[in-house]
Amino acid sequence: MAMMAITTKSSMRVNADRTKLAQRLTERGTNVGVIKKNYLSHAHHAETWTAFKPETWQFVEIKTQRVASAPHPHRPTLAIGMDKQGGNPLLALRLSRYCRSLILKADSQSELTAKIRWSRHGALTEAVLLSLSSALGRLGEPWLALEHEGQFALIPGGLGGANGNDTAHCGSRSRIAAYLPALPLENLGDPDFRRDHGLRFAYVAGAMANGIASVELVEAMARAGMLGFFGSAGLELERIESAIDRLTTGLAGLPFGFNLIHSPNEPDREAATVDLYLRRGIRLVEAAAYLRLTLPVVRYRVTGIARDPAGRVVTPNRIVAKVSRLEVATHFASPPPEELLNELVHSRAITAEQALLAAQIPMAQDITAEADSAGHTDNRPLVTLLPTLLALRGRLQAKFTFDQTLRVGAAGGLSTPSALAAAFTMGAAYVVTGSVNQACVESGSCDAVRRLLAQAEQADTAMAPAADMFEMGVKVQVLKRGTMFAMRAAKLYELYRTHSSLEGLAAADRAVLEKQFFRASLEAAWQSTRAYFQERDPREVERAERDPKHKMALVFRSYLGLSSRWANAGDPTRVLDYQVWCGPAMGAFNEWARGTGLEQPENRHAAHVALSLLHGAAVQLRAQALRTQGVPWPGGLARCPVLSVEDMKKLLQNDE
Repeated sequence: MAMMAITTKSSMRVNADRTKLAQRLTERGTNVGVIKKNYLSHAHHAETWTAFKPETWQFVEIKTQRVASAPHPHRPTLAIGMDKQGGNPLLALRLSRYCRSLILKADSQSELTAKIRWSRHGALTEAVLLSLSSALGRLGEPWLALEHEGQFALIPGGLGGANGNDTAHCGSRSRIAAYLPALPLENLGDPDFRRDHGLRFAYVAGAMANGIASVELVEAMARAGMLGFFGSAGLELERIESAIDRLTTGLAGLPFGFNLIHSPNEPDREAATVDLYLRRGIRLVEAAAYLRLTLPVVRYRVTGIARDPAGRVVTPNRIVAKVSRLEVATHFASPPPEELLNELVHSRAITAEQALLAAQIPMAQDITAEADSAGHTDNRPLVTLLPTLLALRGRLQAKFTFDQTLRVGAAGGLSTPSALAAAFTMGAAYVVTGSVNQACVESGSCDAVRRLLAQAEQADTAMAPAADMFEMGVKVQVLKRGTMFAMRAAKLYELYRTHSSLEGLAAADRAVLEKQFFRASLEAAWQSTRAYFQERDPREVERAERDPKHKMALVFRSYLGLSSRWANAGDPTRVLDYQVWCGPAMGAFNEWARGTGLEQPENRHAAHVALSLLHGAAVQLRAQALRTQGVPWPGGLARCPVLSVEDMKKLLQNDE
């Protein structure tokens, strides 16, 4: 049973007596209990027990009907407690001698309306009794936890009093056990991160390649006061520039960014993407999959570096670096390498003075600790990776004394309120989500994939060879439920590892590849692959015609690349070949969303999902704050209700 809380709602004048009022409520089909003066009674509805005796402050143990009394003030005060033995929520009232009756109306499993009629002025005081999780969900309100003979009640109010009354009125045997300050969603994370990026919330929708992190997703994030990165990786420059056109026009003045992925097999593609970003004035990128710093990413960071009139070093271009390895994090949390700066000076991309200024800034002020995530991942646990990078941040900040203070965010596995609460508790400046956004209606994926993701459980993922780093043996985490991609991709890499050419494949293997994988002869598959690379990078074709093993790699990579496009397009003939990047966070989200409005994929809107996760995290943090002050937390309150879109809007308006 849930510990409960109560908050006074309003006072109003009524002409009807208590009997007529109860009769009207009963006629409306509402369960009503009328408890008159000097009676002790109880009513059971929607798992809520109440007990009442006028002119006392009381906590009643329902099983024994034992009453613990305390002095009362003139003004009434209401609270809900939990009996010590049974764990049942109990109504506790401190009333004056003018009380005529109490009317209880059960509105839902989480709310109960209490109406108290006063004979002195004929007024009706109304209060809404909330479940503890609902009460803690009112983030803009502070609460006091009162303890009386080992039992607790939660009432609204600051340290100056409860419900406008001095806390001394609680009685000589009552005490303030805990204070719970307001916790608006805006207060989660690092305030400097929010200010620097122009955000209301420290929440980021990370880039997902091939436009899965779509312009619609980025727009939804920006308009909700959050940050989204467009998934540029794998797209042609024309498609990226089209996204730039739309976002710069539609989100004028709002924050957004673009993805910049390390492309060891296509360094010219990475350089061309940076050229495009600099030419179009893209000031924020999320750098991902980097194994080392490259000339293009350094050039992006230091272009335009200068001193402002106050003498401070300013950098118009900013990087959020997503990393999972300590050595890579060290590169991004340090100044740009001197040898790369010298190369940029030599090519006249920057001046010698700018190179000197660059020695005073980190490559990336914001470092994202990417734990076990969808797509490229080292499967590191966040509970070890985040503290490691926080410690690194402290060492490097002390070493270089950057004016742009280093920050560390968290990513990977963040799909439930508990996970977000844990990340913020460990010191994350911001949180980054991925898999859950792909399952939202704004993502660049298709409805068929969204349905697959909505059915995923935590064990429904696998590691498979990556298209962009195939020859290196790098893998990505994908969904295995409803698709055979992971198994087929692993088969391709095994054939590549053990054979020197397509011609050297066994007849049985060739037959399987041609029938199930490519649905064409291997020669036809090569011709289509050749045509693609002839336009994209002719040097790859020249190398393949000299090196049969490289030719095999290009053909196999073509299947891996197309599998993601088939999934995004929702090709019904290629369902078993869908490559869907997915981490175990997706299964955790589905379990959390079960039985709520977010269970069905068509109801998953990115901004609402984000706010629901943040709201739940804030409730978890408030509950933990009570526990650390000695207030017991009932085991049945592991989660808070998922608010509707309209209720979430009201909550945010009240917190402003």
